Amino acid sequence: MIIYFIRALFVVTIAAFLFASINQAAVDIDPEARGSNIIAIFIGGMAIAALVIAVDWLTPKKSLNALAGIFFGLLVGLLISWAMTTVLEMVDDVFIQMSENSLQISKAIMGLCICYLTISIVVRTKDDVRFVIPYVEFSRQTKGLRPMVLDTSVVIDGRIADIAETGLFESPLVVPRFVLNELQLIADSPDKMKRNRGRRGLDMLNKMQTSSVVDVQVDDTPPPGVEAKSDVDHKLVAFTKACGGKLVTNDYNLNKVAQFRGVDVININDLANALKTVTLPGEMMQAKIIRAGEDAQQGIGYLDDGTMIVVEDGRSHIGKTVMFSVTSALQTSAGRMIFGKFERVLGSGRNSGNHNNRVKSTRAT
Repeated sequence: MIIYFIRALFVVTIAAFLFASINQAAVDIDPEARGSNIIAIFIGGMAIAALVIAVDWLTPKKSLNALAGIFFGLLVGLLISWAMTTVLEMVDDVFIQMSENSLQISKAIMGLCICYLTISIVVRTKDDVRFVIPYVEFSRQTKGLRPMVLDTSVVIDGRIADIAETGLFESPLVVPRFVLNELQLIADSPDKMKRNRGRRGLDMLNKMQTSSVVDVQVDDTPPPGVEAKSDVDHKLVAFTKACGGKLVTNDYNLNKVAQFRGVDVININDLANALKTVTLPGEMMQAKIIRAGEDAQQGIGYLDDGTMIVVEDGRSHIGKTVMFSVTSALQTSAGRMIFGKFERVLGSGRNSGNHNNRVKSTRAT
């Protein structure tokens, strides 16, 4: 609400300034063309104000670091321009002897060039400014809202996109440039399975970037203290620690390494396990047996969400959808496993009329 008040105040201030300027300049305007000139000045000023508000309206996702860099660069540029104009006046008095108009144009051009160069340099090297000017630093981390750094596996997994769509995350989702490069390499892999995984990851990023709810940022900052040839996991840990963010992953090994290095981790598998309906022993569920298990007579299947099902006496029913009773469940950061005992084959006609068990098993999955 306050942003609308600020915009309205900006329009009113511009209008008042235009009226004051027109009244002051009305004396110098030819009386015959005074009316049209005054209207043209007012319309031009309000058009500029409308353009500024339109630019502000169409760019809702602003980077505080970029704005701070532009502001600091502009201040430095103005300071340097002021010093250089004095030098230019001295040189002009001694050597060049330019006209007053040419001198003013030269000052303006020089000032614009210097401001552009300082803003460009500060924005591109804002993380190194503190080494040049002590106590001046553009930190990427923000108090309260710590960035969520996504790794390759969690982007390919895709669940983070659905979670972010709920509005759970107020902080931005940051994708480091080296993670994006790894996704592109996987998408160009000659192996069909890897290629599909890489393309799925890129599709998930595009989905999140086009969402009005999710704030996704691609950060080009290299992780400090890590060589360019280091593996992505080491870069992720160093990058997350440097920006003071939280690493979002479903990689079990990366989870442990990050915790050892003192980096906060959000494991998507842990989050999914916390949100799952508790599976109780004796509950009836159904799954398709797709392969044999390690132990004798065991059959392995999977639920729609990827949960592994180990069914005793299910080896002889590979390729069939069976009903089984849950005996136990195991939940870890690496995923979830449900153990059960074979009851019957669905669709075989034996006890197939137990509709309540089917409803219950569907809800459980």
